[in-house]
Amino acid sequence: MAITADGKIAKDKNQFANWTSPEDKKKFIEVSKDCGVIMMGENTFNTFPAPLKNRLNVVFTKNPDNKESIEGVKWVSGEVSKVLEELNKLGYKKALLGGGSYLNSLFLKENLIDEIMLSIEPKIFGSGLNLFNLDKDTDLELIECSKLNDNTVFVHYKVKK
Repeated sequence: MAITADGKIAKDKNQFANWTSPEDKKKFIEVSKDCGVIMMGENTFNTFPAPLKNRLNVVFTKNPDNKESIEGVKWVSGEVSKVLEELNKLGYKKALLGGGSYLNSLFLKENLIDEIMLSIEPKIFGSGLNLFNLDKDTDLELIECSKLNDNTVFVHYKVKK
């Protein structure tokens, strides 16, 4: 996920991440293609101009049966652990959680996040959507910290369970 210096992922649910650096976008492409799967909520998916190519776009929605078939998109609903089991049966060993705030919080609440990767962009929104919206004390262990450019920092954490 990309976040502002004040921890926001967007100003509102309709904002595409057009405020992030080219280096963040490059890192996102690298990580998501390596995983082969990107999971997101329907609001996040709707901010994209098209499904992300060369990876499975798993989109959580309330009514997956009412969605039109789109190449590279799997519409899902229900328990997130069951969706992960299904992806595992399809041969996927890892998946990238790409937001938004509600889905991030749901996965964290269910202890289904193993690692957190953040590009911290030199921007402050002041208000907007938080990375997580729940009261859950979670400890992290730093795996990596590096600069993506002169002003953007990339941090990679392991979630302690």
